[in-house]
Amino acid sequence: MVNIRPLDPSASPLDYFGSELRRKREEAGLTQKELGAIVFCTGSLIGQIETTLKVPTREFAERVDAALMTDGFFSRLVGLVLRSQLPTWFQPYAEMEAKAAYISVYQCQLVYGLLQTPAYAAALLGVDGVEGVDEMVAARMERQRVLRRDQPPALWVVMDESVLLQVVGGRKVMCEQLAHLLGFQANPWVHIQVLPFTVGAHTGMKGAFNLLRFDGNPDLHYFESYDQGHMTANPQVIRERSVGYARLQAAALSPEDSASLIARVMEERYGHQPGAEDDDVAEVQLQRP
Repeated sequence: MVNIRPLDPSASPLDYFGSELRRKREEAGLTQKELGAIVFCTGSLIGQIETTLKVPTREFAERVDAALMTDGFFSRLVGLVLRSQLPTWFQPYAEMEAKAAYISVYQCQLVYGLLQTPAYAAALLGVDGVEGVDEMVAARMERQRVLRRDQPPALWVVMDESVLLQVVGGRKVMCEQLAHLLGFQANPWVHIQVLPFTVGAHTGMKGAFNLLRFDGNPDLHYFESYDQGHMTANPQVIRERSVGYARLQAAALSPEDSASLIARVMEERYGHQPGAEDDDVAEVQLQRP
């Protein structure tokens, strides 16, 4: 007799997804192998998702909905599943980010999560050799769906020039990431500015931070320490950080000049160079006019 692992649907969104997948599959009279053949995966993967050993992707959920005729049930549920894969301390911010009408970001080291490519995110999340990188990347990509809504938030990002030069994942990954940033030029809801080194000392040197504005709710200020996030609606903090952000915007290059700099760095630092390997980053020098 096959030993079927029992699930507690109330334990987590992932457990609920797995238990419902098993229930709906059995109602349809399909084995794991048969369902896998329909949705273009192995029966083993179906079993791993049903027993929470694997986290489903959005594509998987959409295919299962089509195969089992579940009217979008799994597609709606998978968002909750993927958000549950975010670090526990980060989940409250992610929930507020998804509700914000305006998102203002200053980043001094990294590309902001909503603008990262999967390869860039994987390189970041895997730097400490932790398990579950694929699941964390999927969760980060799920966050980005907020930018594809019918009414997306207005996102304004000021990033230090060092973000463009800090190599994450190798030259190819960086080239793709900078090209991805340039792809937002035509998006009226996303604005990217680069704060050049020539600015010198500035208020952002205290560290990265985000400001969230809502329709009908108090603004929030967010920043991170090593292992936790900090949110506050303290009016004085919001006032001070809002003024600080305005100063960063004023000091940064315009969105148009920022795009030109990003394009130049992408070509001169990360573009194809005959005989250069992807890992030979140290030998590639940025040429400044």
